[in-house]
Amino acid sequence: MGIARGAWAMLLTLTLAACADAPEPDRTYAPAVDPSREGVDGMVAGHRLVQAREYELALEAFRRAAGRRGLTPDVLSAMGTANIGLGRLNQAETLFRRVTDSGEAWPEVWNNLGVVLMERGETAEAAQIFRKAYALDNGESDAIRDNLRRALAKLDEKAYDGEPEQDYKLVRRGSSDYLIRRVP
Repeated sequence: MGIARGAWAMLLTLTLAACADAPEPDRTYAPAVDPSREGVDGMVAGHRLVQAREYELALEAFRRAAGRRGLTPDVLSAMGTANIGLGRLNQAETLFRRVTDSGEAWPEVWNNLGVVLMERGETAEAAQIFRKAYALDNGESDAIRDNLRRALAKLDEKAYDGEPEQDYKLVRRGSSDYLIRRVP
């Protein structure tokens, strides 16, 4: 029995020694990049980040997409949406206007431009923009219709009432659609 214990001890020692000789992986650095694999599209990543309210990271993803695709209306609109989330209304307005000037704008872009103008206090122009968005959408979007109603109501309040202006707030609906709500 003494010999059997010695054999087991020697076998255990040899096994442990063999394990000690194996190199341990270096965990200091990130794994290597495989250049043959296609990365996640910047637009997809950006829209996911907007949904997660990570607007700065979304803007970076949209910039990467712009580097690959160019400054397409899709990319410009997405960058404008991220800028709204960051509260950068001037930048958002510039980006949305570039899309609308290109002639390739869709109703949501016009709506978002109108929302930016409402936030900046340019109610008359916002009402015109919402009318255009509503017409392009054939009246199918409740959000655009509600924004148009609010803009027109605010214009009527200014024209007929001498009362102070009411405050409005941007409310996000979906990944790139915004609605204006009256602050109680």
